[in-house]
Amino acid sequence: MKLLLENLFYVSGFIIIWAMVGYPISLKFIGKLYKNKTLKKDYSHQPSVTVLVVAHNEEKVILDKLNNLLKIEYPKDKIEFVVASDHSTDKTNEMVLNFIEEHPDINLRLYEVKERKGKTNAQNEAHKTVNTEYLVMTDANSIMDNKAVKELMAAFISEDIFYVSGRLSLVNKDKSDVSNAEAIYWDSDLITREIEGRIQTITAGNGALYACKTKEYYDFNPIECHDSAMPPFYALQGKRAIANHDAIAYEKAGEVIEDEFSRKIRMNRMILNHILPDVRILNIFKYKWFTYFYFGHRTCRYLLWVSHLIILMTNFLLLHESLFYSITFLGQMLFYLLALVKAITRTNNKFLIMIYYYTVTIIAQWVGVYRILSGKAKPYWDKSENIR
Repeated sequence: MKLLLENLFYVSGFIIIWAMVGYPISLKFIGKLYKNKTLKKDYSHQPSVTVLVVAHNEEKVILDKLNNLLKIEYPKDKIEFVVASDHSTDKTNEMVLNFIEEHPDINLRLYEVKERKGKTNAQNEAHKTVNTEYLVMTDANSIMDNKAVKELMAAFISEDIFYVSGRLSLVNKDKSDVSNAEAIYWDSDLITREIEGRIQTITAGNGALYACKTKEYYDFNPIECHDSAMPPFYALQGKRAIANHDAIAYEKAGEVIEDEFSRKIRMNRMILNHILPDVRILNIFKYKWFTYFYFGHRTCRYLLWVSHLIILMTNFLLLHESLFYSITFLGQMLFYLLALVKAITRTNNKFLIMIYYYTVTIIAQWVGVYRILSGKAKPYWDKSENIR
């Protein structure tokens, strides 16, 4: 019994440490080994493109988004825009139609989804109406840099690149401790993605801005999101998904923990499937670095919820075995106590903020798992109003 408890303790501890510390550090060393392998671009590559915007009741921001589209720097005869309205019941559709009437010179159209089934379903439906070579997908509340489309297309330099993710830049990172913590996490994750894509392929994308070849688009289950589904899907075909962080979209992060917590719950609505979406990923001889990347960047992170529970329970049961287990148990209790202190006192101490933010992330994973097991996971969500 003791041997089993110890094995569970150390395996769980390894998963937690590797996900949060070991893998990012190891990737920096690997990146240095491949320092000569850089992101190449070809700005003469300007194929026909459709920019697809999914919107559900976005009357607060849709005009800003439409005006943003007007400023995109790309040959007018090679770009069109589609707003896929996911059964909007506010003034979104009316505002888009009025904008189209007022701007006859822009190739913009509205696609109305008759039944609300979420962003992925709206993309699946709207995609079938697209005839351009490439699809650029973006959110209604994301403001694209003027050169974003050019940058995305410039990264498709070879036939094996099927997907290019842009960079999300958070514009309100200094507004609150929550948005600041999200910005710190996101900035560190961008470094990881840049190295993964430069060496072989990224393991997940960014829903605010990304592109794929239209003919290679796949109709995913509406419960899935392209961020986590597309890159592994293409990687298992032996193709590449990369990141070009010069293609930028600007967006607000949640400024209160309730909003960020809800977003993380939504992100974890398929967490059990994403731990190992396909057993073929384990074939390191075929998929090479992608196997290593996915295990460290995705599998271990998607196991944090259960790893924290197991290490806490086994640590408690091993308390009497040695001083080491007493120290580690006290360490865990102190960690959660500090998160509680931050929640109660609302202190701005950066150390406590990161502990609190991490703890909230783990709790959100648990809620995501509960919703999956209880059948309450859904393909759409109630958006945060303070990021609009």
